[in-house]
Amino acid sequence: MRKIILLGAPGAGKGSQAAKISEYYRIPHISTGDAFRSNIARGTEIGKYAKTFIDKGLLVPDDVTVKIVTERIAEDDCKNGFLLDGFPRSIPQAEALSQLTQIDAVIDIQVDFSLVIKRLSGRRMCSCGGVYHISTYQKGECEKCGGKLYIRDDDNEESIKKRLEVYAQTTAPLTEYYEKQGILYKVGGNDTIEDTFREVKAVLGE
Repeated sequence: MRKIILLGAPGAGKGSQAAKISEYYRIPHISTGDAFRSNIARGTEIGKYAKTFIDKGLLVPDDVTVKIVTERIAEDDCKNGFLLDGFPRSIPQAEALSQLTQIDAVIDIQVDFSLVIKRLSGRRMCSCGGVYHISTYQKGECEKCGGKLYIRDDDNEESIKKRLEVYAQTTAPLTEYYEKQGILYKVGGNDTIEDTFREVKAVLGE
């Protein structure tokens, strides 16, 4: 059984690593960010509430986020483990999680903040889930479905800097929290996705 948490600043590459880890180890990838965006797209009440915080680059209140995660990890596909991406983001969330289950490993992706700004400000999204970057893809349509690409509301430089400030103040202390428990492992996130994944596999094993 593998119960894993991914930590790292916005733009550190958590989404890319989460997809690889989920496929390689055959465990569900649980992204609170995706859950919130799904609710926002469907216009649910919790989605509308979360959007007021997300648009400002702020974190969604703990009680809402914890409720979503609690319900998700109780589902059948999580019985052999899971991967949490984007949760916990604060010590109170980590403490709430510890009351629900025992985590086996916490992977902290280390990345320079200057690189984060470059990555996120150049990111383009598609409603089908496609993600592109203007440094390697300049078309305005998704090559998978032909849909029009868009920029996330919080991918402008001002919001990115705010998100990094919030991360430094509230989420970074989690590294110390999990380091004291002896389950924190740091991997490099400045290089390629494959380079980072090799480090992840070295931590988690085969």
